[in-house]
Amino acid sequence: MSHHDERTFVMAKPDAVQRGLTGEIVTRLEERGLKLVGAKFMQIDQKLAEQHYGEHADKPFFDELVEFITSGPVMAMVWQGADATRQVRQMMGATDPADAAPGTIRGDYGLDLGQNIIHGSDHEDEGANEREIELFFDEDELVEYERSDEPWVYEDEDH
Repeated sequence: MSHHDERTFVMAKPDAVQRGLTGEIVTRLEERGLKLVGAKFMQIDQKLAEQHYGEHADKPFFDELVEFITSGPVMAMVWQGADATRQVRQMMGATDPADAAPGTIRGDYGLDLGQNIIHGSDHEDEGANEREIELFFDEDELVEYERSDEPWVYEDEDH
């Protein structure tokens, strides 16, 4: 596996879909040089939502998370690239949009902690990526290909 093969799970949440920001999120990640390898426009049901937010099951805000993520369609995606998880987290901005820097997705489009546009796997939680990818995608739904601009995104590994 080369240095630009890390996969990460990203989701445009119901507020992003309702506000017409899905394309903007895709565009920003593509322009950064990340490669889209899987996408699914879907309605999350109660069971999947509870699995997705399982780590928060004992928290007081768990029911609100589940209610929000099932309130409308989402765009579930898998992106690939060098250090993809950390790159996406930086582009997303702080969890609370009020604390997110301008130029980040949440800093530019969000105002409320409960409706913060985008979810991305946590780069500090080892295994979060694989867990979330497997929850939403079968391996045969992910596409392997080379983007034509990759030589312009990554240095030649031979140099």
